[in-house]
Amino acid sequence: MEQRPVQHDVVLVAGEGSAALGRAIADDLQVSFSEMVTKRFADGERYHAFPADIAEKHLVIVGSTHTDEAHLEILDLIQGGRYWNAASISVIIPFLGYSTMERAKHNSWEIPKGITRTRQIYRVRPNFVAFIDLHSEAVLHAHTGEVRTKHVWTDRLVVKKIKSLGIDDLVLVSPDYGFSKRVARLASLLNCSHTAADKDRFDTDKTIVSQVSSVVRDKTVIVCDDMIRTGGSIVQTANRCLDAGAREVFAMATHLVLAGEARQKLGASPIVKVIGSDTVPGVVSGDLIDVYSVAPLISSVLASHLFSRHRLARR
Repeated sequence: MEQRPVQHDVVLVAGEGSAALGRAIADDLQVSFSEMVTKRFADGERYHAFPADIAEKHLVIVGSTHTDEAHLEILDLIQGGRYWNAASISVIIPFLGYSTMERAKHNSWEIPKGITRTRQIYRVRPNFVAFIDLHSEAVLHAHTGEVRTKHVWTDRLVVKKIKSLGIDDLVLVSPDYGFSKRVARLASLLNCSHTAADKDRFDTDKTIVSQVSSVVRDKTVIVCDDMIRTGGSIVQTANRCLDAGAREVFAMATHLVLAGEARQKLGASPIVKVIGSDTVPGVVSGDLIDVYSVAPLISSVLASHLFSRHRLARR
């Protein structure tokens, strides 16, 4: 591991759900992890305090906004950093909640919370916000230019993980054409074939996958997506791959949301293994789930952003 000088003017904290990831990032970055002081009052209100003076320190906040409470906590931590005069505030959002709701359908009068929630983050004035494997890059531009943003792709980690599986005759499959460009990029890095399934959405959490190309015949397939929410699309795509002659099917997604009965659905499916990252709090490796950490990637991004004389001098 690259040796970096210990940075005493960097304070790294995390939202409650992302504390384990925050500690891993701090270890890799060779900075101290600062545990927030928290408690909950009888009426449900939450108390937060920084464990020490952060004035003139460079505050790093790590937190997925996977729940409404987690989103509010990130806003509180950013505003707290401003209140106590941090020199700069850098925010890492490993998983952005509501990220699939980045646009409103015509005449629906629905609220595109992917955009509105991200604007809330920008409006409390962090200096820098980085996101991991966004569903849509539209959220990067939901500010008026006062915030530096970065979209961090996990391609390097994904390729390393797939290579570690030692699979021959590999084909990558996207559950739909919308994700096919990312899958094509991964396939080029792995020097393997790729294709996309035909998928239509007919309700909020319901899709139908109709067919997959015969390129999967006699191959080992990895179905790749940005997230697995209920598991419906992934399982349907896996079944269509087997119908088309695939030998076996793995699934891979950066964000393992696994809502509702997703785990049971995946466990009852023909999918051999589900591979994903630790961006969503509480997801750990088990018999079916294989989790890798994004901590090395995030620490590399933070090192590039923070650990230069120019960046640390900025206010």
